[in-house]
Amino acid sequence: MTHRLYYTDALQTTFEATVLESRTGTPEHGSTGARQHGSTRSHITLDRTAFYPTSGGQPFDTGSLGGHAVLEVVDGDDNVITHVVAGPLEPGQTVTGVVNWARRFDHMQQHTGQHILSAAFERTCGVRTESFHLGTSSCTIDLAREVTQAEIAAAETLACDVVFEDRPVHVRFVSEAEAAALPLRKDPTRTGTLRLIDIDNFDLSACGGTHTPTTGRVGVIAVSGWERFKGGSRIEFVCGHRAVASHRALRDVVTGLVRQLTVAPLEIGAAIERLQTDSRANQKAIRQLRLAAAGHEAAQLVASAEDVGSFRRVLVSDAGGDVEVLKTLASAIAAHPGCVAVVIGDGTPVPVVVARASDASFDAGAWVKALTAALGGRGGGRPESAQGGVSASAAEIVSFARDSVR
Repeated sequence: MTHRLYYTDALQTTFEATVLESRTGTPEHGSTGARQHGSTRSHITLDRTAFYPTSGGQPFDTGSLGGHAVLEVVDGDDNVITHVVAGPLEPGQTVTGVVNWARRFDHMQQHTGQHILSAAFERTCGVRTESFHLGTSSCTIDLAREVTQAEIAAAETLACDVVFEDRPVHVRFVSEAEAAALPLRKDPTRTGTLRLIDIDNFDLSACGGTHTPTTGRVGVIAVSGWERFKGGSRIEFVCGHRAVASHRALRDVVTGLVRQLTVAPLEIGAAIERLQTDSRANQKAIRQLRLAAAGHEAAQLVASAEDVGSFRRVLVSDAGGDVEVLKTLASAIAAHPGCVAVVIGDGTPVPVVVARASDASFDAGAWVKALTAALGGRGGGRPESAQGGVSASAAEIVSFARDSVR
């Protein structure tokens, strides 16, 4: 068993301990960080540690042990903590451990903030938290039911009030029997002696994580997003320094939009809506112009169409534009009796659109399949129109078309 110093003092970042066991090998738990530093590392067991292992939705601490980087900290089933370290340490050796304070404090802010926010949701709208995840840039809690925007705002306000009141956060240990008589927010999943986090007159929960000594050190709790999730709601939130970073990023985006749109911040939504309306109108006008231009170009191309027997062939290479432009031109050509159009664009793969007049005896879909089978690519369609992307040059496609569109 490893004595966990962080259980009673989450502010302690430097400690001395004795190495009980040291072994080398590939990390057993698949740590990305450990593997990035090499395939062979030391797995160290200490008599005591201030390093928090991954558990309960909270990631492990990093730092150094005996001068070597700590790559991962694992909590074993036997209540022994293993430190994956980038260097050798000898059993019996006394070593100094140093916890990365910036990472530790960030996790303390987020985890304490989660307790406060979860309790706030229970108090304001009676909804419980099912799970918690502490990510690298934000955190999430999954609620048992869907909540409204008004309910989210009420919980967020109450949570911030608790932070601003700077209430003390106590750590205490109780037996299972004692815990059964206490108003815990959530039933504990562990047995034996339980560690409780007591936020003064607000929340009492069994938890093994690291927490701030007062709610004020959480700084602020801000909900940054929400979505439906498995019949409930997933709430994304940030606390402390993360909340400041999130606000900074949002501020920079808003400032940029204000400058580009020349509007006040609260007018951004209306300005974007106007731009979308104008864009739809412009797209409609462009489509009408495109149809008119295609009709004019089609008439010129049909005038010089090649007679290949039962129909007239119009072969257009390097037509440019997107597939919709090619389809518009091909359809305009096919509107003329007795015509078959093969319109080749530019790109990778090369776009090809084929269309035929209703009185032309030609299967466009079958031809596109033959084209892609011969030159590579994918495509298909109906007898009257088809399209594909071909893995060949435009010149090769033109040559194939001259030989086969007859």
